[in-house]
Amino acid sequence: MVLDEVHRAPGLFPVLRGLIDRARRKGRRSGLYLLLGSASLDLLRQSSETLAGRVRYLELAPLDVAEVPATRADVLWSRGGFPESFLATDDGRSLRWRKAFIRTYLERDILQFGPRIAAETLRRFWTMLANHQGSLLNVASFARGLGVDPKTAAAYLDLLVDLLLVRRLAPWHVNAGKRLVKSPKVYIRDPGIVHALLDIADRDALLGHPVQGTSWEGHVIENILGRVPDGTQSHFYRSAAGAEIDLLLVWPGGKRWAIEIERSLTPKLERGFHAACADVEPERRVVIYPGKGRYPVAAGVEAIPLLDFVGEFSDTRATRRQKRS
Repeated sequence: MVLDEVHRAPGLFPVLRGLIDRARRKGRRSGLYLLLGSASLDLLRQSSETLAGRVRYLELAPLDVAEVPATRADVLWSRGGFPESFLATDDGRSLRWRKAFIRTYLERDILQFGPRIAAETLRRFWTMLANHQGSLLNVASFARGLGVDPKTAAAYLDLLVDLLLVRRLAPWHVNAGKRLVKSPKVYIRDPGIVHALLDIADRDALLGHPVQGTSWEGHVIENILGRVPDGTQSHFYRSAAGAEIDLLLVWPGGKRWAIEIERSLTPKLERGFHAACADVEPERRVVIYPGKGRYPVAAGVEAIPLLDFVGEFSDTRATRRQKRS
């Protein structure tokens, strides 16, 4: 049985718990219900009785670069991964769909998950986040811009994170001998939503907009994190001296990969990346760029197209599935 928008009916969860337990006593232990909703696990826990031991949670992200034709990779970046936006017959219809999505979320959906927030206030906050895509979180600055106290601004951000619309990328803090940045970075998770909030109509307009670099950075991060194995931790690294890694993957076994993200067909590494790698000592160093070939950028550093890089994780998952079977 498929139940959609389950967050609208939290009273279902105690009923489902009883039905699941009854079926278990009859030997039917899995595959009974598919529950769909537009909120994170943490938010669902606030309004429902726990189904611990009876349910597995999967986050279904929008389309990623491995799920669309390679010739439409830039369309995916420009329009985002929501299917109706990506598949629209032209850029104008895609933009109208995304703006309608934003309006619906502001005026209807968000009201289900917390205290009433004025739609215009939340729109301003969301637009501020779009203008600060990939920047360090400064709650006090957002609060001043909105005319609210910092706790309220932080609550707005928590809500958007719970709704899977915003990602907080945590800094990495292992090296105690360095002065490190401690604030997280914030990204609106779908680039198409970023562009709609900033009234960027199409790819040509995007390529001339100041948000181009951080929009691409967020797009790459979402594609990678949607494919890495369970248990992989994601961070960025930045020291007060300017050493920086855009994305640091820490694998379940403790190995570290340093990822630089460049929106350039001829990426060049800054000294800050090399300095950060000297601090972090990653086992692998790569540059993700929008080109088509793989090649060495520097000693021990390889430039890799995004599609090739996420394909490595897909191949790993397929191998694990074959071994289990």
